[in-house]
Amino acid sequence: MLVYIDESGDAGFRVERGSSPVFVAAMVIFQDADDAALTRDLIKGSAARLLHKGEFKFSKSRDEVRDRFFRAVAAGPFRVRAIVVEKARIHSAVLRSEKESFYEFFVKQMLRHDNGRLTNARVIIDGSGDRAFRQKLSVAIRRKVRDGAVRDCRFSDSRTDPLIQLADMCAGAIARSFRTDRRDAHRWRDMLRPRLDDVWRFQ
Repeated sequence: MLVYIDESGDAGFRVERGSSPVFVAAMVIFQDADDAALTRDLIKGSAARLLHKGEFKFSKSRDEVRDRFFRAVAAGPFRVRAIVVEKARIHSAVLRSEKESFYEFFVKQMLRHDNGRLTNARVIIDGSGDRAFRQKLSVAIRRKVRDGAVRDCRFSDSRTDPLIQLADMCAGAIARSFRTDRRDAHRWRDMLRPRLDDVWRFQ
C-alpha cells in the first residue's frame, strides 16, 4: 500500500495578516504500486498537461487546468481521506505557536483515524521542511499511529512527483469547499467526490 500526503493552507494563526483560516491535510491511498503507476500515467497524459507544463498545485492552477486535472483522475484507482482544521476552534498554545508541532499533530491525527484503511503502508510526504524536522516527523508517524498501519515514511520532491501533486490538488479542492466567499467553493470537491472516503472536520 502507498499513501501520498500533502496539505493546503499553513500552520499560522495570524489570519488577519494572511494566514489561511483553514488547514487541510489529505492522503491519497493506493492499494499497490500498479494502481499508483496507472494514476501517475493518467496525470501525465491528462488534457491539463496541454495547458500546464510545470508542477500541479491547486493554488497556482487556472480553473480550466483544475477541471481537466480532476476529470483525468476521476476514475483512478485511489481513495482520499482528509482532515480539516478550522483554526478558530484550536485553543492549544503549543499548536497555535509551534508550526512544526501543528503539522505533525494533525498529520498523525489523520493517519490514526483511518477507519482501518491503512495496512503496512509506505507513506510518502512532500519533502518540504528541514532535515531534522523530516526525521522527527518520520519517527513520529511510524511510532505513534496504529500498529500495522504504517511500514515506513519517506519524503519526495513535489516538483517531480505527480502523486504528491495529486495529494496537493485534492487537499486544495477540499480546502476550497470551506470558502464561504466563493461561488465555486464545491466545484472541484464535487468532481473528486467518487474518490473521497472521508473528510473529517477536526473538533
